[in-house]
Amino acid sequence: MSDIVYSKPFRFKNVLANKELETTDIGKSISYNIELVIFTRFGEHRHNPQFGCEIWDLDFELVISERIWEEKFRLSLFRSVTDYEHRLYQVEVDAKMSEVEKKFFGRNISEIKKKVDIVVRGKMNVTGENYLFTTSLFLSPLCS
Repeated sequence: MSDIVYSKPFRFKNVLANKELETTDIGKSISYNIELVIFTRFGEHRHNPQFGCEIWDLDFELVISERIWEEKFRLSLFRSVTDYEHRLYQVEVDAKMSEVEKKFFGRNISEIKKKVDIVVRGKMNVTGENYLFTTSLFLSPLCS
């Protein structure tokens, strides 16, 4: 397997101009892949319908218990990261739901959205270094 890791997004104009594609470090590459797992719905990947995570199915689900929702999502993401990110070991995934109030200045309107804070920890196979990925998503409709 090649040790070269390419940066995202690809700049295909560089290829057409006979220039090299930009490279990145392994940590960023792992983060790109975890983002792809999070933002891919099961069945969306043409060649592997199991690639992705359950957040798309849970996004519009009526949340009766935040703990149950968090655990379902956490387990789904954990399974996908351990199945599709082989550059990590000792993987841990945390998901915490909260409510955030967004105020629209100039208008007397506020909106409450559900927010999920996601943390993925592990160790990188190549170096044994600790790895940390964090992101937050707003639900219904899902956005970052």
